[in-house]
Amino acid sequence: MSASAVHSLWTTAATAADPISKIDAPKIEYGQLSPTLIVIGAAVVGVLVEAFVPRKHRYYTQLFVSVVALAAAFAAVVGLAAGGYGTTKAHIAAMGAVAVDGPALFLQGTILLAGLLGVFTFAERRLDPAAHGNRVDSFAAQAASVPGSDSEKAAVKAGFTTTEVFPLLLFAIGGMLVFPSANDLLTLFIALEVFSLPLYLLCAVARRKRLMSQEAAVKYFLLGAFASAFTLFGIALLYGYAGSVSYARIAQVVDGTVQNVDPALADTMGNDALLLIGAAMVVMGLLFKVGAVPFHMWTPDVYQGAPTPVTGFMASATKVAAFGALLRLLYVVLPGLRWDWRPVMWGVAIVTMLGGAIVAITQTDIKRLLAYSSIAHAGFILAGVIATTPDGVSSVLFYLAAYSFVTIGAFAVVTLVRDAGGEATHLSKWAGLGRRSPMVAAVFAVFLLAFAGIPLTSGFTGKFAVFKAAAEGGAAPLVVVGVISSAIAAFFYIRVIVLMFFSEPRPEGPTVAVPSPLTTTAIAVGVAVTVVLGVAPQYFLDLAGQAGVFVR
Repeated sequence: MSASAVHSLWTTAATAADPISKIDAPKIEYGQLSPTLIVIGAAVVGVLVEAFVPRKHRYYTQLFVSVVALAAAFAAVVGLAAGGYGTTKAHIAAMGAVAVDGPALFLQGTILLAGLLGVFTFAERRLDPAAHGNRVDSFAAQAASVPGSDSEKAAVKAGFTTTEVFPLLLFAIGGMLVFPSANDLLTLFIALEVFSLPLYLLCAVARRKRLMSQEAAVKYFLLGAFASAFTLFGIALLYGYAGSVSYARIAQVVDGTVQNVDPALADTMGNDALLLIGAAMVVMGLLFKVGAVPFHMWTPDVYQGAPTPVTGFMASATKVAAFGALLRLLYVVLPGLRWDWRPVMWGVAIVTMLGGAIVAITQTDIKRLLAYSSIAHAGFILAGVIATTPDGVSSVLFYLAAYSFVTIGAFAVVTLVRDAGGEATHLSKWAGLGRRSPMVAAVFAVFLLAFAGIPLTSGFTGKFAVFKAAAEGGAAPLVVVGVISSAIAAFFYIRVIVLMFFSEPRPEGPTVAVPSPLTTTAIAVGVAVTVVLGVAPQYFLDLAGQAGVFVR
């Protein structure tokens, strides 16, 4: 048979079976995905800047690109919210991959503002003394060189700086924007990897204490890889259970309202073992990201070892993104499984609140103390997640917004207290700080009081909203545990305040560096948001209330 005859047979068969013209072009709503696209686009531009812009101009170029991109993306989020995409026009975009609704837009706005303050702390170059006439930031001169080696010394002498941290930060933020708005399990997993991998790298590039920083990055990477593997295995099991990775489809199979089942899938579909094990594994991956006990072991080591600006950004933005994804998974995909996951979440919330608060008392390093404090806060937020009411969602949104600004502000203050070895993070070094630098100590005290949930701070309003939602959702015993944990936590926050204001400063104690306007802005915004959300929170509570409805 001639080649032409074979070819004609093949084309005839193809045309008869399924003409090529039937392949539909994907329908992408670029306007509604614009916040994510702007940030990812700017990250790609940042990579090109590293390749083509001369070394001495890179820092300013990267800073400009990052700030403009995050401001533009935030403006896009506000524009979408004003256009009704958070309420009446909420829908599923990008061929069912991404939800554009109230919780997604609220959390994206929070992540972008946290990211903007993160960029300011990343760009700080006045805290360390100048090296060889060049200003230096918190990041290694040459990340690839061995700590203490000749190549590292040469890089410092030449005035190199790691400006790659800016595109890495933008990639991380891009992944975080997709994570809480993902509407199918594959999008969720890809977003998880897109924001996790840059964070692993950012943890490893501290200028001071290089080995500790690299150790933190390795721990985070290995444990994060385990968590990702569990998540992916859970996704595979849920796909086996429902025959689809789409949130809506899985929810229908859970509820038993599914139509037109594929006969090839009919045997495995609806197998409860696949559902329960798969859901548990995916939720486990998300609880790792929020730092809930017993998946919290990475948190103190990574927070302590990573460069402090990275710790501040990671502590705030990662929690916002991961809790957003957890809420969507439990409220949109698994509401029919509520009687199975609620008791487990009760247990996780209780051990997280008590574990974080009790272990924090024993800490002697300020960054580790804030890490255990963040674990306790994850427990408080889980109380709102357990409420399974619209108030539960809006209280969690408000808490995340309030918490992220306090956290970035607190870690920005930690970068200012320095001695000869860099940041003085040991608690004993903070003794008498209130007499040496009353302003810095007062600002840090405000953040600690907000963490403790003292009235007239954002922390009190957030805790009150979350506990109220939990009590109304039938989780009153959880609120009792939460209040006890808050009381335990208040002890170690107030202990630090007493240490700063009521003990004698040491003669050889640390100094407080004078930051540039960048860090000053980050701290000032943190204080302003903390006070405003504490004194006049109603507008923001209403905003979170309007944003609290998931599109299904």
